[in-house]
Amino acid sequence: MNTKYIDLIDQTFDFPQEEFKLREKNLEFHGIDLMKLVETYGSPLKFTYLPKISENINRAKTWFRNAMEKNNYSGNYYYSYCTKSSHFSHVLNEALKNDIHIETSSAFDINIVEQLKKSGKIKNDTFVICNGFKRDLYIENIARLINEGHENCIPVIDNYEEINLLSEKINRKYKIGIRIASEEEPKFEFYTSRLGIGYKNIVPFYEKQIKNNEKLELKMLHFFINTGIKDNAYYWNELVKCLKVYVRLKKICPSLDSLNIGGGFPIKNSLAFEYDYQYMIDEIINQISSACHEAGVPTPHIFTEFGSFTVGESGGAIYKILYQKQQNDREKWNMIDSSFITTLPDSWAINKRFVMLPINRWDSEYERVLLGGLTCDSDDYYNSEQHMNAIYLPKYKKDIPLYIGFFNTGAYQETIGGFGGLQHCLIPQPKNILIDKDENGRITTSVFAPEQSSEQLMSILGYEKVKKKKETKYIESEPVLDKLNK
Repeated sequence: MNTKYIDLIDQTFDFPQEEFKLREKNLEFHGIDLMKLVETYGSPLKFTYLPKISENINRAKTWFRNAMEKNNYSGNYYYSYCTKSSHFSHVLNEALKNDIHIETSSAFDINIVEQLKKSGKIKNDTFVICNGFKRDLYIENIARLINEGHENCIPVIDNYEEINLLSEKINRKYKIGIRIASEEEPKFEFYTSRLGIGYKNIVPFYEKQIKNNEKLELKMLHFFINTGIKDNAYYWNELVKCLKVYVRLKKICPSLDSLNIGGGFPIKNSLAFEYDYQYMIDEIINQISSACHEAGVPTPHIFTEFGSFTVGESGGAIYKILYQKQQNDREKWNMIDSSFITTLPDSWAINKRFVMLPINRWDSEYERVLLGGLTCDSDDYYNSEQHMNAIYLPKYKKDIPLYIGFFNTGAYQETIGGFGGLQHCLIPQPKNILIDKDENGRITTSVFAPEQSSEQLMSILGYEKVKKKKETKYIESEPVLDKLNK
């Protein structure tokens, strides 16, 4: 009778897979001995496998190159990294090894761009595409970057006032893009995205504010679907509407030469994950090419802004099962040595699925379980609602430790979880490990950040060891009674 965990996986999925293999009944991830990682650094821990970032960038470049050759496409392709997925220096340094460009979302992103320019990682011909609602500091930082000579900085206009705000600060001619406010799927609570300008308003907006403004050069139309690039009627319908706007605009705006199709490539969230990336890109390029040829306008350069696709599959988290609680006849709770709320916030906030597998004991019998975190919050759990299937793990044994891994967690989890800051119930942030390969292909590891200490949390909360005298400031004002008597 097949009762071992390895039997369950063999019966349910195609296994081993490209990144997941077994060695001596323990799991390997891209050839990394995960039990050795645990033995070296302990648990809980989070890790980033840096070579996966470069691998995914170059996979996408190959797919677009193949599609453009297949369709005799005359425009260029520009891969941009969406920095909000992960702002860490090791992520940007790895991504920028691959001749890519940058998409920003807020003011402090520009400070990162400037730092990367100083170190030679970003050059003046690197495209910096500035998305998002632009408050004063973001406007100032964009203007500074352009005024200092970064000609390929393209602020993407999100609302009708941004052109005037930018022009007040920028002292030279500059390039801009316009973001389309796409219509959302019917299940959404709202009909049109809050970001960008509506389809019907873009051409009138161009004619009113941009066409005769000698300071502006419209270069890009930006198209983004919140639910991502999917092979369904909704996505293709929105793309067709976008292309109609592009060709109308191109006919009256010769400087427009780029179409940004945003981000939204999915990443693997189960051993059963299937997605035909090459087919989707072939079809996108084909539709753009056909629409432009029918309208008699040149095909645009294509920009993408892949965030999760770039960095998501490089990340992982490893936990130890501390204890098992039998709460009733059916439910067994395996308690991890950390918190899902603090380390994998998307798992409870939006029921996001991740690949979850045991690290060791694949030759043990299995059981169905629920996974619980350490906080006293009822939402701190992971179960089959998030997981693609019911959760089965090797049977808990008090005297034989069990470790589990969550994979493809590299996008958003640290920033949403508040890396380095306060954590729910003061559960400390796990240690963070960087995994790379040297010039000989040997795997190397280093500690990016140790586990968060009580001193760090106490300092954030204002409990210093030596109480510092607080500076009190007074604001000069007339007494209230004097004001009332006037």
